[in-house]
Amino acid sequence: MSEIKEQATPPPATQGAGQAEQVNGQHEHHISAGKLVFGAIALAVLIGAVWLIGYIPRRDRAEAAANVASETRSAVPVVTAERVTRSPQDSLVLLPGSISAMSEASIYARAAGYVTRRYADIGDHVKANQLMAEIETPELDQQVAQAQAALAQARQQLSQNRASLVQAQAQRDIAKLTAQRYDSLVSRGAVARQDADQQESTWKSAEALVDAQQASVSAGEENVHQAQANLERVTALRDYNKVRAPVDGVVTARNIDVGYLISATGAGQGGTPLDVPGQSQAAAAGNEMYRIAQTGTLRILVNVPQSSAPGIATGMAADVLVAEFPGRTFPGKVTRTSNSLDPNSRTLLTQVEIPNKDGKLYPGMYAQVRFRTHRDAPPLLIPGDALINSQAGSQVAVLREVPDQEARRIHLQTIQLGRDYGAQTEVLAGLEGGETIIVNPGDTAREGNLVKFELRGAPKK
Repeated sequence: MSEIKEQATPPPATQGAGQAEQVNGQHEHHISAGKLVFGAIALAVLIGAVWLIGYIPRRDRAEAAANVASETRSAVPVVTAERVTRSPQDSLVLLPGSISAMSEASIYARAAGYVTRRYADIGDHVKANQLMAEIETPELDQQVAQAQAALAQARQQLSQNRASLVQAQAQRDIAKLTAQRYDSLVSRGAVARQDADQQESTWKSAEALVDAQQASVSAGEENVHQAQANLERVTALRDYNKVRAPVDGVVTARNIDVGYLISATGAGQGGTPLDVPGQSQAAAAGNEMYRIAQTGTLRILVNVPQSSAPGIATGMAADVLVAEFPGRTFPGKVTRTSNSLDPNSRTLLTQVEIPNKDGKLYPGMYAQVRFRTHRDAPPLLIPGDALINSQAGSQVAVLREVPDQEARRIHLQTIQLGRDYGAQTEVLAGLEGGETIIVNPGDTAREGNLVKFELRGAPKK
């Protein structure tokens, strides 16, 4: 029994070790719980700190945004404005026009026939009376021969009438002498009174025959004059078989060639021999033989609107601008105006002449004419983007002063517009000049609203 107890009871050393392990186990369990509590507290403190750090700035930002929104709602809006100015007395007016020749002549033949020779073509510079073409005219040649024969016959008849007049005058003179002798014999009783009366009657008949022959001579002279005039007429027509230039100029059209038939109207029968794009043969039929334009001096007809018409005067200078010559200005001069406005377009027809000695400009060119006009009472000018189109008409937002305030009060003023220059517009009525108006008016441009303004183009403060 004692051996069994000894085996069941552990040795003292072993027992002490077990107790130590038991004590250490209890100590480790107690430290882990404290750490957990400490960790939880620390975590709570950390979470609170993070929450405070995130909330306070967000709260400040929200309060700041609310304050800004409140200030924005209560603040006076700022707009861009500009002063109303008056346009200068001397203004430039740019108007379109078409260049044309100073004079242009269409040449037709006065003689019918066939073209035998042609001496001019398009682009040729010709002088007045220069031969351009010849026409064969057999019919006119025959008419000239007939007229010459008629003239010769009239002259022969006139010669016969004059010879008959001389014979009648001789017979009258003999009859007169005979009658005078019989009168002398009757006074002496040598012959009977009846014989004397018969001789006197013969004398009077001879006198009447002389008058008749004188009338025949006058008629013969008239016939000669008529035949001479007819001969000169047909001769002049025959001379038209040589087509000549009426003026100095440039040939701008040619519608005939050798062998073309020239009709009684003086135009060529058939299409133009030149290959003109877009022009059919039928359209060219019956055209003039030639067309000559004087291009040494050109002209432009411009329709000046009524607003600028009072500033146009004969003799004033004008500048001609052509797109094909950038940077170059052709000097011109107003030579005449219609002195009346077209009732349909309310424009003044104005002619501007341009020297063209170098031949740079051609008839038919599109050009722009610039006039410098003077106005004693020039209209006001406003920016084009200040205009308000409403049911009341054309308006602008005028800024009026408010007593004891820096802000201005908006007044919508109705105006009457003049010419539109794009960036600027003329005002004929509604403003006096010097007003401050809003540029690019938006929703704030309402009657009675208070606004502050900044002048456009002014330096930023």
